[in-house]
This record gives sequence, structure tokens and C-alpha cells, in this order.
Amino acid sequence: MGQGESFVDLRSDTVTIPTEVMREAMRSAVVGDDVYGEDPTVNRLESLAAQRLGKEAALYVPSGTMGNQVALMTHAGRGQEVILEETCHIYNFSVGGPAFLSGILTRTLRGTYGILDPEEVRQAIRGESLHTPGTALICLESPTNRGGGTIYPLSLLEEIFKLAHHAGVGVHLDGARIFNAAMATGVPAAEFARCADSIMFCLSKSLAAPIGSLVAGSRELIHRARRFRKLLGGGMRQAGVIAAAGIVALETMVERLREDHENARLLAEGLSKIEGIEIDLKRVQTNIVIFAVRHPKVNASILTRRLREERILVHQISADAIRCLTHKDVSRDDVLQARETIHKAMGT
Repeated sequence: MGQGESFVDLRSDTVTIPTEVMREAMRSAVVGDDVYGEDPTVNRLESLAAQRLGKEAALYVPSGTMGNQVALMTHAGRGQEVILEETCHIYNFSVGGPAFLSGILTRTLRGTYGILDPEEVRQAIRGESLHTPGTALICLESPTNRGGGTIYPLSLLEEIFKLAHHAGVGVHLDGARIFNAAMATGVPAAEFARCADSIMFCLSKSLAAPIGSLVAGSRELIHRARRFRKLLGGGMRQAGVIAAAGIVALETMVERLREDHENARLLAEGLSKIEGIEIDLKRVQTNIVIFAVRHPKVNASILTRRLREERILVHQISADAIRCLTHKDVSRDDVLQARETIHKAMGT
């Protein structure tokens, strides 16, 4: 929906509109040619991101999808295998990128709400063999997307990181909403990032910047990743114009994520009381709410259509499931309105 239209938009936290501070920062940004490494605003953003995540360096990329693909290309080569959870974003929503771009084989494991069991990961790692692809990388996602915003406990990340390194395998963390995890758990983002050789996070989701993501890791890894970014067309020249909004996002939008989590919980608790809706409140740990519609006369498609007619936008993710995300442009009153509208729409 365009700016100014009076919808309560719960489809994603990617729909946020930049703050006035972001707009002003973009207007006045000092820029240079980032492909030459000469854009001071991009350099500042990358330095700030690396610092926040406790890594040596970071790389600014146009999107989280590109960030994850750059990381995979940096870690793994053609014919090697990457282990992922079966519902994760990299496997399901990257248009087959690992195979198309890198010739990487993907091996999926079934997790619990997107969270993998360390012992199953251990058993899935392949060693050197004449007949099978060797495992080069384990990709984890936290918070999960289709898992419902669930967060890997730090102890679980540490265990997987240790067993991976023991086997000579790298770990990449798709931390698109890693600052949501940090705010929800009280664990600094750098502590989560410590359990991965590389991490990607998005500025354009919960942090509300209009464009951009970052990949962080060692200096050597980021040096190699920069070449892959260039290969994929991610060299954006005077990118400081958009990187400026990313700096504002990191400096001003992290602490307020708690409000989004409170609103998600408010929405979820209201939904749990509506006949015909099934929701597991244990999954609602961040700003993502996923629920099933199980009513003899109202299915997920009907409910989605009825809500749109009432100017409430949600995202149907399967035949019977709907996803809602809270964000800076959804207020507590918006959530209460959505709850009431869903309750009415479930009536026959």
C-alpha cells in the first residue's frame, strides 16, 4: 500500500516508511564511490555494524537475499553441501539461489518451529568421500521466519558452532531480525553473532530503513565477500545516500523493538480467544504471529479477503495459515482494531 493510505498493514515489517530523521540523513549524506571504497557514509555504516555484532568487518548489500547468497558463495564451492532447516528463508524464498548461483547442494533437516537439534546436525555432516558431497556450511536462521519468530537459545547456537568447527565446517547465521532476538532475550546481538563465522542482518525489516542489509565476519571473509557482491551486481557506487538511513536505523530503532514484541503478544493473545483460530503462544517470541484458521465456514483465504475489505492487510502463507508482523507503523490501537476485525470476520 502506498504512503498515506489508511490500512493497518500486518503483512510484513518490510512495509515500514522511513522516519523523518532517516529522510534528512539521506538528503544530507556525504557520498563517494563505494566500489572504490570511498563512500564515507557506507564505510561508517559497515564499521558500526561490525562493532554492534562484535565482528572485524561488515559489507553493505542491497538486500538480505543478496547478503545470504554472498555469504554462501564465500563459504562453499560448487558441488559442496550446505545444511539448512527445511522452512528457512534461504531454502524456500531465494528463488533457488544456492543452486543457480553457486552450484551448491542443499540438505534440509526438520526442526521444531525452525530450530534445529544439534545432534541431528552432527549426524547430517558429511565427511570427505569419493561418492558424496562434503558438508561446507551450516546455515541457521534466528529469529525464524516461518517458525514464527522463534529464537535459537544461545546455548544451542554455541553447541552447533562448536560441533561444526570440530568437523571443519563453517556456520552462517541468517539473522535478518537479530536485533529482535537481542531485545526479546536480553542477549546482546554480538553474543549471538559470536556463534557464527558470518551473519547477515536486515536494516529494511524491523529497523525500518528503506533499503539494505549487512554481512559481517572476519576481515578475510568480508574481503572475499566483496568480490561476490560485485559479481552479483551489488556495487552501488554513491550508496551513502541510502546507507545514511541504515546508520539512523542502528542508532535509533533498536530499543523500540520491544514495543513491536508487546504488540505481537497483544495480537496473539487476542487471537487465541477467537473460535476457529489456532495459535501456539509459545511461538510468539518477537514480532511475528502465525496462526491457523480452522473453521467449517471460514478458511484462510476467506478471512484474508474479508480483512482486506476492512482495510486490514495480512499475509496468507499456506492453505490454512496466516502470518502477521508488527512494526513501527502499527500502533497498539491498530492491533486492537485488527483483533476486533478478525473476530468479526470469523463470524458467519
